[in-house]
Amino acid sequence: MDKALDLNNPVLSVFLVISFLSLLPAILVMFTSFTRIVVVLTFLRQAIGSQQIPPNPVLIGLALFLSLFVMYPTVTVVNRDSITPYVEKQISLTEALQRAESPVKGFMLRQTREKDIALFLKLAREKAPAAAADLPMRVVVPAFAISELKSAFEIGFLLFLPFLIIDMVVASVLLSMGMMMLPPVMVSLPFKLLLFVLVDGWNLVVGSVVRSFH
Repeated sequence: MDKALDLNNPVLSVFLVISFLSLLPAILVMFTSFTRIVVVLTFLRQAIGSQQIPPNPVLIGLALFLSLFVMYPTVTVVNRDSITPYVEKQISLTEALQRAESPVKGFMLRQTREKDIALFLKLAREKAPAAAADLPMRVVVPAFAISELKSAFEIGFLLFLPFLIIDMVVASVLLSMGMMMLPPVMVSLPFKLLLFVLVDGWNLVVGSVVRSFH
């Protein structure tokens, strides 16, 4: 019985690795910058008014590689201090998980509001520890998730403003011309695309989102 629960057991280690791979999509969403980036890109597409352009695979792919770019320093530390020593059998699986937790938690805490951490500490009926690094992951993860959503919605609001102005101007012009049957979105879309291209929108949006993590 004790042997079966031993994390150094090769059979159990393989099982845990397979379980980790199956949970990888959830880990990508809840432990990395992916959520903020993909939500911002989705808001951008809706603000422009092109429902299917860029298509979902393009947005997901861009969000994935931008997440890898943002997470690269954290992934480097995890690989150096946890994954590589474990693969080389220098440390146990338990120690590898403990070493991996610290840099990941550090990244998440830098992006998490104290108000959100306090909320989940209250919901969990736990007292705040002396150091932020001692916070349990069951508190850090949901607090990080709602902080990321708040940041993404703030950026999305700022993205909508210039395009909303174009929509209002176009709608007012069409109304004054008596062209009420012509959808304003059809007329405003070319002007939105022109504005986005002239200001080099992809450079500005991607640069702003990536810099928001520093």
